[in-house]
Amino acid sequence: MPETAIWNFRQLAHHELDGFGGIGEGMSIQIAKDGRRILWLAHESAPKNFTAVDVSDPRAPKIVARADLPQSHMRSNSLETVGDIMAVAYQTKEQGLQPAGFELFDISVPESPRSITFFDCSGPHSRGVHQLWFADGEYIHMSSSAPDFTPTHPKDDQFYRIIDVKNPSKPVEVGRWWLPGTRQGDSEPPPVRHPEGADTGFRPHNTNVYPERPDRAYLGYIDGGMVILDISDKARPKMVSRWDYHPPYHGFTHTVVPFFDRNLLIVSDECVRTEGADWPKLVWVVDGRTETNPVPIATCPLPPLDHYMRKGARYGAHNLYENLPKPNAWKSDRIVLATYFNGGLRAYDTSNPYQPAEVAYFVPAPPERAPSGAIQINDVFVDERQIVYTVDRHVGGLYTLEMDF
Repeated sequence: MPETAIWNFRQLAHHELDGFGGIGEGMSIQIAKDGRRILWLAHESAPKNFTAVDVSDPRAPKIVARADLPQSHMRSNSLETVGDIMAVAYQTKEQGLQPAGFELFDISVPESPRSITFFDCSGPHSRGVHQLWFADGEYIHMSSSAPDFTPTHPKDDQFYRIIDVKNPSKPVEVGRWWLPGTRQGDSEPPPVRHPEGADTGFRPHNTNVYPERPDRAYLGYIDGGMVILDISDKARPKMVSRWDYHPPYHGFTHTVVPFFDRNLLIVSDECVRTEGADWPKLVWVVDGRTETNPVPIATCPLPPLDHYMRKGARYGAHNLYENLPKPNAWKSDRIVLATYFNGGLRAYDTSNPYQPAEVAYFVPAPPERAPSGAIQINDVFVDERQIVYTVDRHVGGLYTLEMDF
């Protein structure tokens, strides 16, 4: 069995989360009223909904709360916290199932999360919410289906929605946008499908909005590439630009992180097939000086293919650390932290944006119960102390690290 490979990170702790170590893409820090630092984690699949871990001492993480999903056909892949409010996304395995939407919780007592409200997105063509962005305490930006949305193709069932949650007990939709042609009744023709076996849908994944540009939303639109929206009028979002590089590359644009001071956009793909079937899945550096014409100028070096290809495992890019606009989150306009499933966690210095340089990596040994016999590092978060938290998609749980670069 491969051993842990680590360079310029220092591992502080590993917690397998008591046998429920399959974590999705939701990681958020809450500073509790008593000063404890609580890391909330969304699970990749049933039976668990979310887990809360006290990481006040990152060398000794402790579970303080966890919850089960209401139904086994659900997942809570995404969550975010602002103050003592947590938003959790619910997506069902198939269209038409319930419950599908998002739930707001009062987490003022971390050991006893209390439901505030459930925002229902279920419908005949709906799987609910795949991802949500909740950063300012006022609006949720999300990739979601809706009961009144009929896609032109079943894989295009989710779109961008803006929900006002200033009154957490009564969320209200204030705006929506979808790629023209993906809704039945659109005047535009449907987009050309990607080749068979590579068609993953024209729908958004991440929906990031930052205080530096509150009038912009940065969307990874899966098979539709990167989309920048003008949301200065939230009721009527408008497309500013779209960068679509597939084909020839496989689809699944995942995350867009702007480096505002440097006019750069860091864009990740997601590897969604095993054993390199959709290789290469990349992290791109994009010149954003002309907002209406983003231009790719580099990609971050891939982990070595011969080291990390494993039967039944994913190998390629996935999530980025998103420079979350919260006081308990680290910020950098130079360092990119990216997860690569079996390639682990990688760090890159973009001081020269035309030649990103790898400066650190962390590839833990495969967990004992890993179904593919491989690690599948799924997401990464960094707090303002520069403590790095990264998680495994299947059974490995939570790893805490320090940066040595």
